Amino acid sequence: MEKELKRTPLFKYYKENDIKLVDFGGWALPIQFSSITNEHESVRKKAGLFDVSHMGEFIVKGTGSEGFLNRLLTNDVSKITVGQAQYNAMVYENGGTIDDLIIFKLDKSSYLVTPNAANTEKVFQWMKKEMVEDVILENRSEDIGLIALQGPYAEQILQKLTDDDLSKLKPFHFFQHVALKDIASVLVSRTGYTGEDGFELYLEAGETEKLWHLIVGAGIKEGLQPCGLGARDTLRLEASLSLYGNELTDEISPLQGGIGFVVKTKKEADFIGKTALTAQLNNKLDKKIKGLELIGKGIARHGYKVFNEAGSEIGVITSGTKSPTLGNSIALALLSTNGNEVGTKVKIEIRNKLVDAEIVQLPFYKRETN
Repeated sequence: MEKELKRTPLFKYYKENDIKLVDFGGWALPIQFSSITNEHESVRKKAGLFDVSHMGEFIVKGTGSEGFLNRLLTNDVSKITVGQAQYNAMVYENGGTIDDLIIFKLDKSSYLVTPNAANTEKVFQWMKKEMVEDVILENRSEDIGLIALQGPYAEQILQKLTDDDLSKLKPFHFFQHVALKDIASVLVSRTGYTGEDGFELYLEAGETEKLWHLIVGAGIKEGLQPCGLGARDTLRLEASLSLYGNELTDEISPLQGGIGFVVKTKKEADFIGKTALTAQLNNKLDKKIKGLELIGKGIARHGYKVFNEAGSEIGVITSGTKSPTLGNSIALALLSTNGNEVGTKVKIEIRNKLVDAEIVQLPFYKRETN
């Protein structure tokens, strides 16, 4: 199986340790190391370590780079300073989402752009098609490894490996050239996809396995656990973080898909999709991602239909799971905005039975901050 699949820099480590790998969007990756629930709880209470090297990495540089990105992205790229990261969306002219991604301002005229793994080639081709003078675009995805250290003890663990003061690193900011033991240069970003504090660590692909072992060793006392894609999904779902292919697609705009805060229709720069997204805002959205808690038994899976109490179909489940933290079944659903407010009772069709659920306030889970 693995021969046909793309491999992250940790592939050798997985094979040597008999860790089961699955086909995840064309990549050989682990769903779990121990159990999804254990790994999930470790991130919520202690710390977890994820291999996310399948994510894409592009470098955009040149004097025209800010203007180029500001035309392609919905958020206002001109607002970020060197050392700052920004969550963003790229959309088609009709407002449908090409991808959601994070950009990092490396210096006054260069950026790191990180698309989702499954969208890397699509986004690269879209950016190439829109290229302008004074901009250089490089796909560095195969050269860069990416590890995510997440959880309340993430800072305490990583601090053991560096002299840089990580307490000074604010959310959505990064240090570009951090020495972690004898690994000379790691981009350390205070970002993540779990709803917890944590870091994403970008480095040369060839150093990735060494860093993995360094962090695992540094986190023994704190109870750090390696984590697979299963826990990554349950964690992001509890935190109500949208996933491309589920809450965001080429037919679901950022406004509909739960990330409307990245759409800046009033920014100075014109951008692709602005007209369509402005019209959506002005005409009130006809459908939007909402949160559901199941009252009855079962798990609401992607694609299951949602009905109102009168029996009319009002939408579809985009993601669902049994929440390890809350202990009940939760789901995100793309629902008609007509009358479907928080507190409204609905029904989900699960295996030909209608199961009771209620629309609830998002996020399902929010960590306590000091």
